[in-house]
Amino acid sequence: MPPPDKQAAPDYESTRRILQARARALAQEGKVEAAPLGRLEILEFVLAYERYGLETEFVREVYPLKEFTPLPCTPPFILGIINVRGQILTVIDLKRFFNLPDKGLSDLNKVIILRRGLLEVGILADAVSGVRAVGLPEVQAPPPTLEGISPDYLKGITREALIVLDPEKILTDPRLLVHEEVEPPTT
Repeated sequence: MPPPDKQAAPDYESTRRILQARARALAQEGKVEAAPLGRLEILEFVLAYERYGLETEFVREVYPLKEFTPLPCTPPFILGIINVRGQILTVIDLKRFFNLPDKGLSDLNKVIILRRGLLEVGILADAVSGVRAVGLPEVQAPPPTLEGISPDYLKGITREALIVLDPEKILTDPRLLVHEEVEPPTT
């Protein structure tokens, strides 16, 4: 038997079968394990120097903000639209949506793509920290002194000052529906 570094490469058919088996294995939908009862799986991100969290069941993916196209006739909290692999998505700037201090855009900005049914929208984050589990007892009602964000959009806040947002309330906010039409020119 030849030494390991001198073994013959597999033939074309063997290589093709191996690669097809790997492709099938990778293409299978992975099992998403639910957080244990009494726990929320949270995507943690930074926005205006504060830590926020969203339930991962509403998060489709995190996408780097490379470029966006501003939209005329939209509210100031609509950053614009982006193209994510051929899909056009609206991006919301939560800092403006919640009237938080503006940090400005940087090369590190991320778009968290939220999904609820057929509705998909991106929200701008200054940075994404990762995913973690938070016990439901840890999420307490927000204090009345919390500025900028209406309690309607919050699930609560943890002892570590992680503000847990309610993505369903954000996605169903009537301000996200733009019904403004530009008047056609009269001749």
